[in-house]
Amino acid sequence: MPTNSPYAGVPASKLLDTTRRLIGEHPLKAAEIVEVVQRSWADIFASSFGPKGFKIGTDIFPKPQIMGFFLHELIPLELATRYPKLWRPEKDASDKDVNFIPDPRFSFEIKTSSHKSDIFGNRSYAQETVRGDKKSKSGFYLTVNFGKFGTSAAQPTLTRIRFGWLDHTDWIGQAAASGQQAHLTSDADQHKLIELHPKSQL
Repeated sequence: MPTNSPYAGVPASKLLDTTRRLIGEHPLKAAEIVEVVQRSWADIFASSFGPKGFKIGTDIFPKPQIMGFFLHELIPLELATRYPKLWRPEKDASDKDVNFIPDPRFSFEIKTSSHKSDIFGNRSYAQETVRGDKKSKSGFYLTVNFGKFGTSAAQPTLTRIRFGWLDHTDWIGQAAASGQQAHLTSDADQHKLIELHPKSQL
């Protein structure tokens, strides 16, 4: 565990308590985080394209990467609209995805996945931040899981929303040299991200 991590020196049995404390100190409350994600998800399906009004879920059925992109863009905008003096989207490469203007410590990254429950990152997340890196890999994370468009007419739904703090040591890169993905350690997955939806762990 990095020495500057809030989990430095914390035994495995106390990881969850530390996570709850960190979330309790965060300026965004759990209920509003869920509300913002749900509002952003609904906005995707409420939008229309062009003079013919093509709609996602009716005429357009994007791949998960595109749905994740929409969430990645809409969540910061929703917060910036609600609190323009407090929150703003990423402006440059050193920014987190969502930035808390008064105190960057509370800024956070967004990770999305169409997997039912797991979240993944780029392989680089498993590597220690070094001088020259554009932004720290450690800090607060919002993770969102959602369903995919299938053969049925049912609209995909949000399956899991979690929030917490992750360090670069919480990510395990793929062993293969060609692998570009990283997954979370068991301790991080279970104790450093708190489930806010569908069942709150707070």
